[in-house]
Amino acid sequence: MDRTAFLLRELLEHPQITQRALAGRLSLSLGSVNALLADAATRGLTDPAERTVTEAGRAYLEPFRMDGAVIMAAGFGSRFVPLTYDVPKGLLKVFGERMVERQIRQLKEAGISDITLVVGYLKEKFEYLIDKFGVKLLYNPWFESRNNISTVYVARDLLKGRNMYLLSSDNWMRENPYHLYEPGAWYSSVYQEGETREWVLTCNKKGIITDVTVGGRDAWVMYGPVCLSREFSSLLLPKVEEEFFSPGKEQYFWENAYIDLLHEARGKRPMPEMAINRQPADQVYEFENLEELRAFDPYYQDHSDNAALELISRVFQIPQSGIRGLSCLKAGMTNQSFLFSTVKGKFICRIPGIGTEQLIDRRQEADNYRAAAPLDISEKIIYIDPATGYKISVYYEGCRNADPESPEDMRRCMELVHFLHDSGITVDHSFDLRERIGFYENLCIGSGGIPFEDYTEVRGWMNELLDWLDSLNRPKVLAHIDSVATNFLFIPEGSGETLRLIDWEYAGMADPLLDIAMCAIYSYYTREQAEQLTAFYFGRKPTEEEQRIVFRYMALGGFLWALWAVYKSNCGKSFGDYTLVMYRYAKDFRKL
Repeated sequence: MDRTAFLLRELLEHPQITQRALAGRLSLSLGSVNALLADAATRGLTDPAERTVTEAGRAYLEPFRMDGAVIMAAGFGSRFVPLTYDVPKGLLKVFGERMVERQIRQLKEAGISDITLVVGYLKEKFEYLIDKFGVKLLYNPWFESRNNISTVYVARDLLKGRNMYLLSSDNWMRENPYHLYEPGAWYSSVYQEGETREWVLTCNKKGIITDVTVGGRDAWVMYGPVCLSREFSSLLLPKVEEEFFSPGKEQYFWENAYIDLLHEARGKRPMPEMAINRQPADQVYEFENLEELRAFDPYYQDHSDNAALELISRVFQIPQSGIRGLSCLKAGMTNQSFLFSTVKGKFICRIPGIGTEQLIDRRQEADNYRAAAPLDISEKIIYIDPATGYKISVYYEGCRNADPESPEDMRRCMELVHFLHDSGITVDHSFDLRERIGFYENLCIGSGGIPFEDYTEVRGWMNELLDWLDSLNRPKVLAHIDSVATNFLFIPEGSGETLRLIDWEYAGMADPLLDIAMCAIYSYYTREQAEQLTAFYFGRKPTEEEQRIVFRYMALGGFLWALWAVYKSNCGKSFGDYTLVMYRYAKDFRKL
């Protein structure tokens, strides 16, 4: 940290500043400031009579001029669900102003005009900023699978050889912390009393960071914006590039690369000098969740501008401030869900995923729940909207999913499925495999095509299976269809566990053996495991004909869900090897 550059900057920005105020801003004694002033005057960097910065002083500052800023805006912001289902966290408003807009405005007020946002999640939401502020957008293709080291890696060419701010789009600074000149690299820091899980800084007497540890007590922690000097980046970026492709470091933060450099620098290589930039207690804010934002901005007490929270407020007849404990649940293949609590307990709110209105008839889903309600085997539904698909259900504390590798779990699951099939419950709609295959096929063709080279041949095989099954005139019952192991919940009750079957989106009248087949392929079962599952369902060894029917449904189910996955991939949502696995079921079990 160049103290002379720091002094000259302060004199430029605050011409009437007193020596005592300078001492406070530079974190130096009054005597040290007087010595700095005398040295600057001797070198012709300041006019001692006017105490202004001379042309020589301005020339001295030029290497410290900030070239621009990179704002990290690619992440999802899972701790702010459901707000971040609709809008990236950085675009949330605080006191009526979007957090990222406030930072852009502060940068521009400081004279920083070259500003790039690295985007990923809901990237289109940031596009308007190009016209409004003249910023640039840079896409991060790894935003879903990697941590923020991926953003620094993507932006590395913008950072090389330049003095740059590295900012988070979801930070809020009360006073403008940015300057046209920065005397060196720094990391913003705030003091946290008591136990902290933040990244704790250790510094030497000159304020240079010497170590970073995760967690501590009564400490200065990493918090807020960062300034990267060209000298600092020349050491950091090669380390980022090295570690970005290192196995086992997929979830690294860029700060992990910096920490590794610090540790390696102990007597072995140049230390990347970064100073601590201590901030007042009420200056920098990183809102961890909606509760913190509610405490800071009263508007959020009873307003969120979010459809899900507004719905919960109406259903439970409570103000939005009474909706607490919000947390993201694991996203499903089709929908998004979050956990919340009220004085009445804990609940799950399901929000239909984008494009699901084409795939799922929500009125039929509501009918499925109404029909199954007397059996008391599904999750307890508090609210379901047959128009939008929003659903609120009871959260079962301590529950677990069925384990597809546990014979006892799967035996009980198949007993429950058999109970459903024998119940006599009916609905007015069917799950028609032939119709659904044609439907998904058309969706794939219209959205980018079907990539399998032998698709025409395999499609012919599937038609033969469908014709064969139609000739059997099999009975139809209310089948669940989506009988994946994660849709079976074991709930603690007394000394044992009760079992429930959740998520009835695809249910309809169909051959009961289809549920066995679907459960088998969802569980990635082998032939032998599928045969055991069929035996669990019947409570006996199945006949050869029964097992052949299950195998045929496994082939058709694999084909159906392979098409479903291709369509989702065409729409930009990939599910890894799921497409390949399902397509193999179509081909392998057709042979059986």
